[in-house]
Amino acid sequence: MSIPAQTDGEPSGGAATLTEDAAPGEVLLKVTGLQKHFPIKKGLLQRQVGAVHAVDGLDFEVRSGETLGVVGESGCGKSTMGRLITRLLEPTGGTIEFEGKDITHLGVGGMRPLRRDVQMIFQDPYSSLNPRHTIGTIIGAPFRLQGVTPEGGIKKEVQRLLSVVGLNPEHYNRYPHEFSGGQRQRIGIARALALKPKLVVADEPVSALDVSIQAQVVNLLDDLQQELGLTYVIIAHDLSVVRHVSDRIAVMYLGKIVELADRDLLYKTPMHPYTKALMSAVPIPDPKRKNAKSERILLKGDVPSPISPPTGCRFHTRCWKATEICKTTEPKLVELRPGQQVACHHPENFADQAPQDTVLLTVAKEAAELVADEVLAESAETSAAVASLTDEPAEAAPVKESAETAATEEKAEAAPVKEKAETAPAEEKAEAAPAEEKAEAAPVKEKAEAAPAEEKAEAAPVKEKAEAAPAEEKAEAAPVKEKAETAPAEAPAEGSSAEEPAEAATEEAAEAAPAGESAGPEVSKETPSKEK
Repeated sequence: MSIPAQTDGEPSGGAATLTEDAAPGEVLLKVTGLQKHFPIKKGLLQRQVGAVHAVDGLDFEVRSGETLGVVGESGCGKSTMGRLITRLLEPTGGTIEFEGKDITHLGVGGMRPLRRDVQMIFQDPYSSLNPRHTIGTIIGAPFRLQGVTPEGGIKKEVQRLLSVVGLNPEHYNRYPHEFSGGQRQRIGIARALALKPKLVVADEPVSALDVSIQAQVVNLLDDLQQELGLTYVIIAHDLSVVRHVSDRIAVMYLGKIVELADRDLLYKTPMHPYTKALMSAVPIPDPKRKNAKSERILLKGDVPSPISPPTGCRFHTRCWKATEICKTTEPKLVELRPGQQVACHHPENFADQAPQDTVLLTVAKEAAELVADEVLAESAETSAAVASLTDEPAEAAPVKESAETAATEEKAEAAPVKEKAETAPAEEKAEAAPAEEKAEAAPVKEKAEAAPAEEKAEAAPVKEKAEAAPAEEKAEAAPVKEKAETAPAEAPAEGSSAEEPAEAATEEAAEAAPAGESAGPEVSKETPSKEK
């Protein structure tokens, strides 16, 4: 049914009436080269010094009756893209066509007739509802703004919409603060569906809800799509939710779409390395895989700044397959397989698009250190650069093993030599210890002999008779003394530190007493000292 366009409650003769619904499968929305740059201004004159490239060249189509899911990291431009489609933001460049009509730069008056066909479910259910208005006023606002009077009146239609989204019609006069988060999100869905739009852009409709409420809202969206023939563009972080509700999925990274494919193809055989990293983060609820080795791909570093995005492929700073062409040339989004488009020079699960580049960048080698060996082995099948990277450790392994073996053998041969070397000093120390003790004892003994030698010289006339009697004993004692003097003399020869003191003490003893007179007393004095 065609509803005439209204402006402030009056028909506008110049405005075109709404076209008939597009047949299922026909292109409902077409986006070409869509851009949105937020200027950065500084100084007193507020001159522009830069720009945030939130969305930088998007190309995709949305067919009637399908659900397009959009996934990506925070800050990649998903919400900005949704606001551009609904013309809540003015595009910097590119074109937006809705049912064949260019709506890129339509003003407020030109967009008003299209508002009933394009609606949006906002991300935050708390800030998207006016706290001063009742639920009946919020949901009934689209009818009053478009000048449409539904059959049976606005109140009856609002109560019907409340029952459609699973709320009690008696809540008509309540305020938003009286509802939970899930109920507020349902109110936002009811408001978006009030005028039976053709396209609904849902910006993370379940991200702020509990798991049980998420399931209810997702099932509600599915049921409404089947009943009313709606077309969805659902922006979400949860890959499981996106897989459940989407027919096709677009993967965004830093303001660009890096892969666009059918749901089953994207989850089974992802082509872009970034998509593969995202899919590896999805938990698998299988108890049998509890102790299995994780194949999670950890990306190196953070997402680059959208103020100064990298040249070439924007993912090359974190990709384990990046080569020189990835750094210099930006890949285009092309269809490599029916129903699967990808923007990559070295795609996964497909033939390499730049086989001439076989040298990885330094950042790629660093990123490969965080990637599991199984993933690198799969990438090596289609990328010569990754294959060369995986071959290097394989060649280096035998060399390392042989080096370790040689070192082990050298250590084994050096061990006996070391033991002998350690044993020899030990024996020398053991031999040198008594020698040092003898060397130290020799000067002490000689000094002890030299001191009484002078006294002996004075007492020589008194002891002449005693010397004559034991003449035979002196003859026998002389060899003993010579042996005793020879031993200290040899000891200083072995211990070099005691050599000079021993010779000096011997000379002093020789000068102190004559050889004939000291022979007897020295023997007599030496014998008691040994006994003591």
